[in-house]
Amino acid sequence: MRNMTYPHYLIDLAFLVSDSSDDTLGVLEKNLLEIQSDPDPEMHFGQIEIFQKDFGQIIGQGFSDRHGFAAQGPRRKMMARARNWLSSAALKPYHSWVYWRDVDVETISPTIIEDLMHHDREVIVPNVWRPLPEWLGNQQPYDLNSWQESDGGLQLANTLDEDAVIVEGYVEYATWRPHLAYLRDPYGDPETEMVLDGIGGVSILSKARVFKSGAHFPAFSFEKHAETEGFGKMCKRMGYAVVGLPHYVIWHIYEPSNDDLKHMEWMAQEEVRQQREESMQKVYQRVYGAGFLDVEDEWKEEKPLILRNTDSSRGARKIQVDWDDVDVYGDDLKEPDLADQDLADFDPAL
Repeated sequence: MRNMTYPHYLIDLAFLVSDSSDDTLGVLEKNLLEIQSDPDPEMHFGQIEIFQKDFGQIIGQGFSDRHGFAAQGPRRKMMARARNWLSSAALKPYHSWVYWRDVDVETISPTIIEDLMHHDREVIVPNVWRPLPEWLGNQQPYDLNSWQESDGGLQLANTLDEDAVIVEGYVEYATWRPHLAYLRDPYGDPETEMVLDGIGGVSILSKARVFKSGAHFPAFSFEKHAETEGFGKMCKRMGYAVVGLPHYVIWHIYEPSNDDLKHMEWMAQEEVRQQREESMQKVYQRVYGAGFLDVEDEWKEEKPLILRNTDSSRGARKIQVDWDDVDVYGDDLKEPDLADQDLADFDPAL
């Protein structure tokens, strides 16, 4: 936040701390105090509010816990309740824009607000990717919640129960939707817009009148979607423009999944094994060097002396085969002479 170029005094901040058992609140207060006490007055933000309210979070906060398929429906609905509570408590009549940003964004342009705001859309989101370790491919599309609706998605929605919530990126729900994340071109125009139906919640800029007119994050199944994806659907239903920027990218932090952690453990064990193997190879080489003499160079010198009286070509016999003789076998067998035989008379006209 400190690096944002939008005038800080025009930005009011609101934080919601909920279902936390660590020192999140203390860390937040410490960082805000540092910013507001900065000698440079341009660093100071406007009004700052911190809210505390629990919503009964029971899902683990590990990557695999939060992103497991079974947790998605209940988690999205609970997140929607939290977002709605915060917006209703923090939104003031004089606010013109509302910017939502997750705390686990790693790299973002300092001009993010201006970059999104100048498009003058009611709802707009950037593309969200995440860096990966080299052994996982270096980078990866992260937020698959920004998408355009598809026939497959509509057909799937018609087959689900009333309270079901479709979530993207899981084999259980094949929607075949075009995702904002997958349409990124590193050399593409960052100003390019893509019309969306569902949006992700990592970074959202919305005009305040969208919320003031009644749009919210559904904490129930709205057209078989909830939270930010349901918010996108609702805004489209209300006639607002919902767009994404496929070539304008911000970066989410990398959180290792359980599978990643297992692979990291295997890599560490493999590194130890290779180090032990290299150490044993050195021992074997020393033992081999001490137990056996290398006589290859001596053999190269002695070989010509040993074989100097040996002519490998002497005594070789040339074997010739005379194929001119005719095989007379069977000469006594003669073909019968048909001229000496009486043949039956045959008249083809008869």
